[in-house]
Amino acid sequence: MQGEVWLDKDVFGTIVAATPLISIDLIVRDSLGRVLLGKRVNRPAEGYWFVPGGRILKNETLSAAFSRLTQNELGLSLSISKAQYIGLFEHFYSDSIFGQDVDTHYIVQGFEIVVESDLPLPPLQHSDYRWLLEADLLKCDDVHNHSKWYFQQDKGFRI
Repeated sequence: MQGEVWLDKDVFGTIVAATPLISIDLIVRDSLGRVLLGKRVNRPAEGYWFVPGGRILKNETLSAAFSRLTQNELGLSLSISKAQYIGLFEHFYSDSIFGQDVDTHYIVQGFEIVVESDLPLPPLQHSDYRWLLEADLLKCDDVHNHSKWYFQQDKGFRI
């Protein structure tokens, strides 16, 4: 995408330590109503089951970020016009991609989409994937609380 800005490690570390990051999380459902979760390979939330998503880049529109993230996280590029906006959420972590010394703060735009469950899921951010019913994921200790929040009406700032 023309105009996107990727930061070198030192600059990005300074930004993570000093400001919130803006991101999109994808609540991905299949035709049976199950929700897609991936097992995170990176901090923050490493080792937890989490919904797909990622940060928005400088000079990247929401629409372009949505298409890029669905390509990177789901293996196919989808239009934001096919998604339902569910609200704004804040995620705070005691660690970051840089380890325990830097915490992370995300401002997250939540979007829900419905897809087929036979996605070509890439292993970039997640070591494994699974589909769970909403009631089941809410009971799992290894599903991160920030992912559970999308299914709890008292969390986030909903439209």
